[in-house]
Amino acid sequence: MVYNSPLLIAQVTDIHLFAETDRTLLGLPTTESFEFLIEQLYRLNPRPDLLLLTGDLSQDGTSDSYDRLQALLSPLGIPVYWLPGNHDLPDVMARSLSHPLFLPDKSFQAGDWQFVLLDSSVPGCVHGHLSNDELQWLDQELQQNPERPAIVALHHPPFLTQSDWLDTSILQNPDDLLAVIDRHPQVEIVLFGHIHQEFQYERKHVTYLGTPSTCIQFEPKSSNFALDHQKPGFRLLTLQSNGRWHTQVKRIAYAHQLDRMAVGY
Repeated sequence: MVYNSPLLIAQVTDIHLFAETDRTLLGLPTTESFEFLIEQLYRLNPRPDLLLLTGDLSQDGTSDSYDRLQALLSPLGIPVYWLPGNHDLPDVMARSLSHPLFLPDKSFQAGDWQFVLLDSSVPGCVHGHLSNDELQWLDQELQQNPERPAIVALHHPPFLTQSDWLDTSILQNPDDLLAVIDRHPQVEIVLFGHIHQEFQYERKHVTYLGTPSTCIQFEPKSSNFALDHQKPGFRLLTLQSNGRWHTQVKRIAYAHQLDRMAVGY
């Protein structure tokens, strides 16, 4: 596949689709908010070269919800790469996401960049963990392409976010991940979702980026579960062939009355 230079990537995360189109998450219809986001992707000029979906694509883990995801995104005509979050069922995802534009590769090259997508989901748990096999595989993949600037993506953040309730469900073995990344200076960016808010942290010349959800947003630095008034959004990354890059979060013009009495999701 031939990609443009610079490479334009859209990270889309925490969509939380249901089998039924009218189901809501804390009062927000997730299919409707996602449709608004897709309209904004349509209007981008230029359009992204690829979409990177970083988990919690489904809220109920059903094949119907993944079928809807494909039906909504495929008209864009953009290649889609994906990884699971804690609400997803990886086996169901792998069977369901079979549209030709939905690519199963978890390590790939686009333009002059390498991408490695990790599975941090733990069956039946909200928190994340990376297995030894996953960490060894990451190490091997990065060893094979030391000359290419690299992006690593996973669902769970490897850092505390200063939100007490969210910080109980981050990656549980972040030091293991950071040890691998420290061995590979070509890693420029680590992308994640899960926290439903914008987040940025710099560590040893690597930038760690969290991205808003396409539906509900969590209030930053909150001690207890709290919803934010920010709009849904996604992240654009412009990647230069020399390893330089730029990013921005784009919010969408969508608003819906939320159930602010809810205590969790």
